Amino acid sequence: MNLYEDLKWRGLIQDISDPALIDKLNAGGMTFYIGTDPTADSLHLGHYSSFLITRRLAAAGHHPIMLVGLATALIGDPRGTVERKLSDKNEVFRNYEALKTQLQKIFPYEVVNNYDWVKDLTVIDFFREYGKYINVGYMLNKDLVRRQMETGISYAEFSYMLIQGLDFKYLHEHRGVDLQVAGSDQWGNITTGIELIRKTTGDEVYAMTMPLVTDSHGNKFGKSEGNAVWLDRNKTSSYELYQFLLNSEDSMVIEYLKRLTFLSRGEIEQIAADHAAAPEKRLAQKVLSREILNDLHGAGAYEEAERISEQLFAGDVKNIPVRDLLAGLRNVPHFETEGGALADVLVSAGICSSKREAREFIGNGALTVNGDTVKDANLVLNAENAIAGKYIVVRRGKKKYYVGELKE
Repeated sequence: MNLYEDLKWRGLIQDISDPALIDKLNAGGMTFYIGTDPTADSLHLGHYSSFLITRRLAAAGHHPIMLVGLATALIGDPRGTVERKLSDKNEVFRNYEALKTQLQKIFPYEVVNNYDWVKDLTVIDFFREYGKYINVGYMLNKDLVRRQMETGISYAEFSYMLIQGLDFKYLHEHRGVDLQVAGSDQWGNITTGIELIRKTTGDEVYAMTMPLVTDSHGNKFGKSEGNAVWLDRNKTSSYELYQFLLNSEDSMVIEYLKRLTFLSRGEIEQIAADHAAAPEKRLAQKVLSREILNDLHGAGAYEEAERISEQLFAGDVKNIPVRDLLAGLRNVPHFETEGGALADVLVSAGICSSKREAREFIGNGALTVNGDTVKDANLVLNAENAIAGKYIVVRRGKKKYYVGELKE
């Protein structure tokens, strides 16, 4: 199976600008770039799914360049919905440095910054050298622009595609870039660059987009309850990432294995067969978690996250980092308490219906507090015996958890 066939099988090709690109991909030797804007100080899982293409193409003999678009981040690209708020300049510069470091740690390739070639460009030069060659009707026909016209789009966001086209042209002329790769939502911006290069130089360059990775409902991959799943383990811990991946839908997990790992076709087909035979074992999800966690957070990260999961199941909550503990128990009932006698807290939190029931659970050894079986209904709960001086984890029976937080 050649490179293009492998990319197709993995579901990594949405559009290509010219059928001639197929042979060029298979032959190797192209210089390509893929970019992102520093709108945050960390990449998220959606970025990871896109930037993995650098490794795949590099392994096939192509040369990757990664662009972190400080200039484009200062403007903001159209979302097809409403206008973005302008980002603070100092924050964007800080984000750039953070993303550059993070990218090179995960993907060891050259990083460039479009601010380097845009910052000294005058308005007149921008219009003469770039704006003159792209027709307004052509720009209005772009999908995201057309949709955002309904709510209003500023000239700044409208011109975003020109700057991305400028990037492609600059990298083509100065670095020999002849291919841009991006998610499918960037097709309009990429083709603007192709058009600009064709009109100004006559050169033929190419574009390839990848489908956005989503769940079965079309929500972008890496979004959890409205929050991004970050690649920075200080923002999303190994355990949180493990839980997110372990909860991947059965209907989507094999697709994720194809797109997000370097397992071979034979390995993935075998995993798919084993998973279909016993989906309750979540084999595919475990393999997905292992491959991504160990790649992002280093060897042993998966085993560490799995150990925390086992500790939580066993009730060994005191030895779990607080952040991971709260992440693992975020979906259980939570309550606030001023502390006091254990039986009183159990009743006020609704864990037990009465003090009698509380004493029965305690007397039967069916209740633990912060991982310890308790026998004294009058045990006083306070900051001294709370986890991190703040949290009280109650387990009733084998599986029923509650998390209490002491009021300040």
